[in-house]
Amino acid sequence: MDTLFDAAYACLIATEIDQKLRLTETYAAAWRAGALSHEAEAAPVQTLTTPGLPARLQLVAPRDLPRRRLSTPAGHAALLHAIAHIEFNAINLAWDAVYRFRNMPRAYYADWVRVADEERQHFQLLRAHLQQFNADYGDFPAHNGLWELALETASDPLLRMALVPRVMEARGLDVTPGIMARLADKGDQRAVEILQIILRDEIGHVAAGSRWFRFLCTQRGLVPETTFIALIQQHLNGQLRQPFHLEARLAAGFDAAELTQLATLCAPHGVKTSP
Repeated sequence: MDTLFDAAYACLIATEIDQKLRLTETYAAAWRAGALSHEAEAAPVQTLTTPGLPARLQLVAPRDLPRRRLSTPAGHAALLHAIAHIEFNAINLAWDAVYRFRNMPRAYYADWVRVADEERQHFQLLRAHLQQFNADYGDFPAHNGLWELALETASDPLLRMALVPRVMEARGLDVTPGIMARLADKGDQRAVEILQIILRDEIGHVAAGSRWFRFLCTQRGLVPETTFIALIQQHLNGQLRQPFHLEARLAAGFDAAELTQLATLCAPHGVKTSP
């Protein structure tokens, strides 16, 4: 295997948890070592209706997910599982950003390979902590909303960068401090430490989305700010959810004027990706 795209596909379709983690770590290291090419001819892009997920993981509609109350050990484990599911999905999303979009600059692929490997590390930290509650990834139902948006944005890297990192993942920046506070109230300091790591890294992931969204807008002669708002209105019914974690979003490539515009689109019941 000598192309980055073939490596990304292998990671994407891997369904066994440890295999996906091992392949991600191996191929990320191979990319950093210069052993994988993003210029060599690779197999054509395949449509992946579902990425590689553990066979025993039950996917349900968001409305069918049970309430996750931290007042019980099962609820505590279910919350950790929900966050782990987001991180596992994020591994797939990062590899899909590599695999699906060809003829991008090398720096683009470097960003998303790094993101895939950092998401792997996040998942491993969460899974190890979840196992302290006598549970493992796949023990609770989960929803597939992030991958459904990946399918909706599969035709265009500009659309992908706008709606996945800059909307769905940016929402994670907003909600993580509140989740950390809830877990701290329950004395789960290890979970708080893990989420601190995730929040730090996710700022960089959203920043990568901002960087490549703006790159593609410039390449196409589009104004990034107005284009972003138009895409949200077209694909997400113009709805977002506040409050925003302003400091994190500014560090992740949003500017103050853009955040003001986004606030005007917010509704009481908008886009929600929190566990």
